[in-house]
Amino acid sequence: MKAIAYQQPLPIEHPDALQDIALTRPNPRGHDLLVEVKAVSVNPVDTKIRRGTSPSAGEWKVLGWDAAGVVVEVGEGVRNFKPGDRVWYAGSISRQGTNAEFHLVDEGIVGHMPKSLDFARAAALPLTAITAWEMLFDRLAIAPGKQPTQDALLVVGAAGGVGSILVQLARRLTSLRVIGTASRPDTAEWVRELGAQDVIDHRQPLSLELKRIGVSSVKYAVSLNQTKSHFAEIVESLGPQGKFGLIDDPDALDIMMLKRKSISLHWEFMFTRSLFETADMAGQGRLLDELAGLVDAGLVRTTVAEHFGQINSDNLKRAHALLESGRSRGKVVLEGF
Repeated sequence: MKAIAYQQPLPIEHPDALQDIALTRPNPRGHDLLVEVKAVSVNPVDTKIRRGTSPSAGEWKVLGWDAAGVVVEVGEGVRNFKPGDRVWYAGSISRQGTNAEFHLVDEGIVGHMPKSLDFARAAALPLTAITAWEMLFDRLAIAPGKQPTQDALLVVGAAGGVGSILVQLARRLTSLRVIGTASRPDTAEWVRELGAQDVIDHRQPLSLELKRIGVSSVKYAVSLNQTKSHFAEIVESLGPQGKFGLIDDPDALDIMMLKRKSISLHWEFMFTRSLFETADMAGQGRLLDELAGLVDAGLVRTTVAEHFGQINSDNLKRAHALLESGRSRGKVVLEGF
């Protein structure tokens, strides 16, 4: 089968950073599905692993975790899927990725694709949607529902992949005032289109930007990138007993800054369930099924911003380079081999 992989961490400009190769088609066992991959999307985690993780000597590392495709075979323990099912999922970071014609994935973390989306538009959503959903409702323990509230949610880096779905979920499923940050006119307009009531500029002090729109403090803040540079202003912007969530990898944070306001800190990593095979791992599959219903009802839209063509090394290099530039919005998708 065709696949795109690498054997050593290299800058994306290097000709061997990602290569077109041929691998043996895998066979499903147990609770695994064998999925014919129709479309994928690219996430920051792909670039981080490519830059920092080496496969075993002589082995190939296949990246990619978002996928939409068709089940072609199932393991003997599979109960909820059959060949021919259209599925979407984000895979497991401990297994080979989705940048291949055929891919093995545990049925517990797989959902049935929205009927209203094609493969490319569906592939944009799983990883970011799971991350956003778990951040809002599991980590920050925000109660879904439309009970009146004066509380606000600040989303730092709202135009990116996770921000693009997190803004939608917060606006559609809660009554929080959703405030996103963006630094360019096009990304600010994107965040407004997704449902944020307010958009502020994260190049300016966040606390002053909030005061400019009449907000003295927020109860919840989520940082999706460059947390270290925004941390002091996030703490300043949170009210007493506020909740702070993040998904990126700052090399250091002075968490003592949180003590005076009794702010709680919450890290979200959507691969935790599959990495440790937690008892609630199948919750991600149910989450994706519920999300599919929201998409089909018109309450949540796909976050595709760029379609880079076929799934091959050249197009994946372009996608990695765009994400590494820090100038992407929404999601980049690739489709077909």
